Amino acid sequence: MLEIPEAYVIAVQLENQVCGREVASVTMNSAPHKFAFYTDDPLKYRAILQGAKFETATAYGGMVELVAHDLKLVFSDGVNLRFHESSDPRPQKHQLLIEFTDGTALSGSVQMYGGLWCFKEGTFENEYRTAALEKPSPLTPAFDPTYFQSLIELDSVQKLSTKAFLATEQRIPGLGNGVLQDVLWTAHIHPKRKIQTLNLNEREVLFQSIKLLLSEMAAKGGRDTEKDLFGHSGGYYTHLSKLHASDGCPVCGGGITKEAYMGGSIYYCPTCQKL
Repeated sequence: MLEIPEAYVIAVQLENQVCGREVASVTMNSAPHKFAFYTDDPLKYRAILQGAKFETATAYGGMVELVAHDLKLVFSDGVNLRFHESSDPRPQKHQLLIEFTDGTALSGSVQMYGGLWCFKEGTFENEYRTAALEKPSPLTPAFDPTYFQSLIELDSVQKLSTKAFLATEQRIPGLGNGVLQDVLWTAHIHPKRKIQTLNLNEREVLFQSIKLLLSEMAAKGGRDTEKDLFGHSGGYYTHLSKLHASDGCPVCGGGITKEAYMGGSIYYCPTCQKL
């Protein structure tokens, strides 16, 4: 799933690989998916995009946006994007396949859910995109201690767990269940611990963990649980993930616990992250 680090990485790769190429043809929905969301009838995308030349690529939250003049093509966090050289085979199943005039291509496929939105600015509204555009990313200076304190001191979040605070209601767009595992482990905070129990020092440590780890993940090409535009795994080693949880905690040497919580899995070290 696209979260903040992967969206950043893929936007940079799209800028380098896709921008400047002209769209020759568009094929939609080779494998229809009921949780793939579009701005209109996807069959109209061909007429809209054909002949377009993408100029810029941008990331915000867990989304990636390609821009061609006044036309925007936005992919949300559940879309897997791949770049294909002219000699590469094309995927048989996809929700979007863009062929460029030089023979290269870009494909987008949805696993669980995802948005592939094509529109002119001002003609499409989506609350998740709006939140991602309006709120500062932890990768930017605007996400500073003052801003973080304004989030964590809200009366409405005090009874929430740290997982619920970080990964729900678009408080920090693009920070989801994937990246929060290592964020909380680094901060020595249990994912079920209530926000109201964190003292001032722990809040500062959590802020620093968010800033430093997300920047490190982005700098290393994303997490090793995710793939980039070329299908390569990221270079950030996720200590608390399905890949490495069985290795145990590298700090105390104890076992890592995995359990279901809030509609997903959480990983934590019972010794380093006491509830």
